Amino acid sequence: MSLLELEDVKLEINGKEILKGITANLDKGKVYAFVGPNGAGKSTLAYTIMGLEGYRDIEGDIIFEGESIKKLGIDERARRGITLAWQEPARYEGLTVAKFILAAARRKSPDVARDALLAVGLEPEEYINRALDKSLSGGERKKIELASILAMEAKLVILDEPDSGIDVASLQNIFDAIKFMKERGATILLITHSPFVLRQAEYAFLMCSGMVVEEGKMEDIVPYFEGKCLPCRHKNMPDVGRGKDGC
Repeated sequence: MSLLELEDVKLEINGKEILKGITANLDKGKVYAFVGPNGAGKSTLAYTIMGLEGYRDIEGDIIFEGESIKKLGIDERARRGITLAWQEPARYEGLTVAKFILAAARRKSPDVARDALLAVGLEPEEYINRALDKSLSGGERKKIELASILAMEAKLVILDEPDSGIDVASLQNIFDAIKFMKERGATILLITHSPFVLRQAEYAFLMCSGMVVEEGKMEDIVPYFEGKCLPCRHKNMPDVGRGKDGC
């Protein structure tokens, strides 16, 4: 059963068409990925689904659990169970890690914060009372943000470049958290240009120049990272003459 349906979604920003008719269906309890080069429109699509200011004036429609949400603001979409983890996590000076995690948690127990931190590979006693400020590394903040999402028990989790600022050892913690959320019934949408992150998905959409140019099982999209691009109008598209696959 579809959780999220994108119906010919188009978006212009400052007179420039960024999304050029994105259509996709995401079922409940599965992991999806939108992949493609920088500038393909992946993050713009994430912000559009989340309903950020400046990303709501769309053509087409966004259907969540059978109802259109295109006119809803970010707060209402969040209440319905949609959340977005930023590529660069925010800092909240003066707020402790525990308060941050529990702010939007479905259950407000301190045990929820501890369990969420353990799930992303952070020792609760070391982090629970720390301030969420510049004393934390980017990787630590990204893990804490993911812990807060685990505590939310969201229905649709959008992860924008989840490997950004994360070392190889910590990346497995992120992948374990993705698996954990899926097991709890969440739908995960990965925004990435990493083959390692892509391999966590079951189904993927290859974007280029604001369009989906290919979709299929994860294994069908992996060759994109092996230089077997598809023809598109992206500014980084190689010269014609390199074969039917484009690059």
